[in-house]
Amino acid sequence: MSLFPPPPSQLLLPPELDPVVKLGAQALEAIQEGGSSKAGKSDDEEEDEDEDKEKEEEKVVATGDISRLNAVRPSSIEVLDRVKINNTKETPRSTIKHVLKSSNFDELKFSRDNLRKVEEKLRRAFVEFYQKLRLLKSYSFLNVLAFSKILKKYDKVTSRNGAKPYMKMVDNSYLGGSDEVTRLMERVEATFIKHFTNANRTKGMNILRPQAKRDRHRITFSTGFLGGCMFSLVVALFAIIRTRNLLQEDGHKKYMNTMFPLYSLFGFIVLHVLMYAANIYYWRRYRVNYSFIFGFKQGTELSYRQVLLVGFSIGVLALLCVIANLDMEVDPETNDYKALTELLPLILLICMFIVLVLPFNIFYRSSRLFFLTCLFHCLAAPLYKVTLPDFLLGDQLTSQVQALRSIQFYICHYGWGDYKLRQNTCTESDTYNAFLFIVAVVPYTCRLLQCLRRLFEEKNTEQGYNAIKNFLTIAAVCLRTAYSVDKDNQFLWRVLAGIFSAIAAIFCTYWDLVLDWGLLNRTSKNRWLRDKLLIPQKKVYFIAMILNVLLRFAWVQTVLDFNFSFMHKQTMVALVASLEIIRRGIWNFFRLENEHLNNVGKYRAFKTVPLPFNYDEDDDKDN
Repeated sequence: MSLFPPPPSQLLLPPELDPVVKLGAQALEAIQEGGSSKAGKSDDEEEDEDEDKEKEEEKVVATGDISRLNAVRPSSIEVLDRVKINNTKETPRSTIKHVLKSSNFDELKFSRDNLRKVEEKLRRAFVEFYQKLRLLKSYSFLNVLAFSKILKKYDKVTSRNGAKPYMKMVDNSYLGGSDEVTRLMERVEATFIKHFTNANRTKGMNILRPQAKRDRHRITFSTGFLGGCMFSLVVALFAIIRTRNLLQEDGHKKYMNTMFPLYSLFGFIVLHVLMYAANIYYWRRYRVNYSFIFGFKQGTELSYRQVLLVGFSIGVLALLCVIANLDMEVDPETNDYKALTELLPLILLICMFIVLVLPFNIFYRSSRLFFLTCLFHCLAAPLYKVTLPDFLLGDQLTSQVQALRSIQFYICHYGWGDYKLRQNTCTESDTYNAFLFIVAVVPYTCRLLQCLRRLFEEKNTEQGYNAIKNFLTIAAVCLRTAYSVDKDNQFLWRVLAGIFSAIAAIFCTYWDLVLDWGLLNRTSKNRWLRDKLLIPQKKVYFIAMILNVLLRFAWVQTVLDFNFSFMHKQTMVALVASLEIIRRGIWNFFRLENEHLNNVGKYRAFKTVPLPFNYDEDDDKDN
């Protein structure tokens, strides 16, 4: 077996792609020369250019200068007669077509919309191809460098001078002497700069070779400042409650039943964001390629400091609203404005939603758009192809059931006017109680539909078992909700909820440890773990497994009704929900670690980019 890789032309340009690549180059050249590419121009400018070209062509025809006319109009490309646009975008329409066994190839139509789609696909293909060439060049350089280091060490140990003849042979080999990769990179650069950046080399090279982002000092300063503010506000909140004896007031229970569920939503969000920031920190520390796994565009992924900045910002605003609410309630001068003070959490939630959907290029627009896209794919699970970010987000939502119920409480509390009297009549409504079931099972239903979609597409039996796992969880959640709502048949609901919850918890725990994390392998060289580990301390994996089991069974409190005299029922509900979020944060790290090791083992370093054209070779054979 040869030590050196084959030539890049054999590695990177399979013969079956030649017609498509040639077609793409010809089509782009025709578009460029004919002026069909109108990116970055307004409609008025396009119309003016079209009128000028028509006048020029009429002038050429009148004077009989045919050569100039041929220069204006590019020659026809006969190969386009055998080409169709490859519709690879996953939409509900394409899903229905796939179910009906309909073709995903469209007739070639040079409309503005089709040209824009083709240009975007070719742009992505060029960028990915260029990254592969860079990786191949780096592979060649590192191997030559390795030879050099090994031979220098050999000369040092043996006191010989054998490095020069060996390195001369290496330099003359295809690995060290071929410049085909470099020439191919130059051709890609020239083509990309000419057709995709209007001959702007700086812009083109910034796209082909994006610079690694560096955390700015103001991000670090702002993160630290807001973190300090958040800690100070937490201390101030406890001091206000303690000094004013707010917990001893008659309105304590009323506050816990009305305002606490409203503000706890922000606590769940902040806790999940902080766990995600911790995940990013440790993924980077142990070199987990999370940006590739999630499919982030290079240079758009957030650092852990930026994620912490988002979490601390939400936490500071929520704590300010809590303290302002308490202060306005206690102060006799503002005690009459109870309705206004009750609106503070709603105002904050509306502001957060506006920032989330803001279309302007501020507040990490690419990350917000990525999140909203994945969220929409989760809600429309069976109609979109399931990708790893989609089902990972679905898993996060299953740990935020209590947060979703808090949003339901927002709608009830403010929609029915309870906030004006600080009372909670929502639990007395049959409609509200019915929606407790619906809201709780929505995340698990999305995951169930995602598993069924993957089972249908991939024919993987594991996805069928995963669907059964989510179905058992749905049954357990419904039975626990019925136990908390129906006061007449509590014994029956308690027994059923305990049985189904235990079965679902055992199933989910086994799935977490064995399939998601790849652990509990008896034949592994790291006993009861896996062969490859990124964390050198093996005890971390055993601690994580124990924590996952313990936190998985935190639902026992909802069935056995543990009551503590110093803790309100709403506080216990928030505590159990927080423990589930912490468990999910731990799960996230080891889940992506296992995915990263699988990618490394299968040499997956790039995403597959579909080309925009489908070339019919049968016509060539007939001719």
